[in-house]
Amino acid sequence: MGPDKHGVRAGGRRGILATAVTVVCAVTVLAAPGTAFAAPSPTPSPSGSASASATPAPDKDLEAVREKLDDLYHDAAVATDAYNAAEEAADKQSAEIVDLAKKIVKGQRRLDGLKARAGRAAAAQYRTGGMPDSAKLLLSDNPSQFLDGAGRVLQGERATKALIRELTLTQQDLKQYAADAADQWDRLEAGRKAKAAAKKKIQQRIAAAEKLQSTLEKQQKERLAELERAAAYKAQTAWLDTGILDEIHSKASAAGRKAVAFATAQIGKPYVWGAEGPDSYDCSGLTSQAWASAGRPVPRTSQEQWKQLKHVDVRDMRPGDLIIYFDDASHVAMYVGDGAIIQAPRPGRTVSVGGAGAMPILGVVRPDA
Repeated sequence: MGPDKHGVRAGGRRGILATAVTVVCAVTVLAAPGTAFAAPSPTPSPSGSASASATPAPDKDLEAVREKLDDLYHDAAVATDAYNAAEEAADKQSAEIVDLAKKIVKGQRRLDGLKARAGRAAAAQYRTGGMPDSAKLLLSDNPSQFLDGAGRVLQGERATKALIRELTLTQQDLKQYAADAADQWDRLEAGRKAKAAAKKKIQQRIAAAEKLQSTLEKQQKERLAELERAAAYKAQTAWLDTGILDEIHSKASAAGRKAVAFATAQIGKPYVWGAEGPDSYDCSGLTSQAWASAGRPVPRTSQEQWKQLKHVDVRDMRPGDLIIYFDDASHVAMYVGDGAIIQAPRPGRTVSVGGAGAMPILGVVRPDA
């Protein structure tokens, strides 16, 4: 990495942004689109005075910082979706293992009981001399006894066959339960590793973003925030200029109104990756909990929400619908009407209102179709 900010100050008080650009070049990230920002608003005018300790940074350099931060936070968002998916899968697999364990215990008790019945039958035969009932029947001199005994023999043979069949099936069930449990354990372990890898990636990307921002002075951070708002405002304006709002007239459903009310009540709460309330949320944690509160559970992750929920045209969307962003479905927000969304944007931000067109829209899904 480049020199730290104390070294920069000691070496002739060079511009802090030079260090930021060095960090940008040094951080290895996957190229990806930007992430969500705060609600769009007109770009504030730049500050007219320079910092006493640094020359005002050229916007093109700050723009490079902004784009790199977008990349880092996008990577963190993708990893967060992977983490949430692994956690959800782990919960299901753990429940499956518990259920299989109960079946194994119940099956073993049944098997023990069947074996005890077979043992008692064998003991009874031994006590009577070990002669099969069919042989005794043939040696009988009493016709009535013969006929009665014939019925008992048939019943006994059927019971024996049923017992053997039940023993065999129970043993097969136990074998299958054990194999299924072993498979679930393997999947659980694979999921644990995937979850750990995703967590590590999230932490690395967020740490890199925080380090990059720490190289900027106060004035540069303020200007960076202006550029972020300007980028979101420009995208939102371009979206509105298509005349899209003239075509969106659908009203919220009863469940949609409940979901919107829940999301609205969360405004101001911090974004925390992997969180689904009640004190903090990530993007899909907010949308999934909002719809759960409306009595319509939806998948936990934005990617699964995109895969599993009904797709609707942007022109047909209504308040409560979920807008999925970016080609990889790595972000989701709730449409609330008038071209606005409520979202949990990214680390360091809070649940807030934004422009629906401020990010690249992949599509819209409806939880209560």
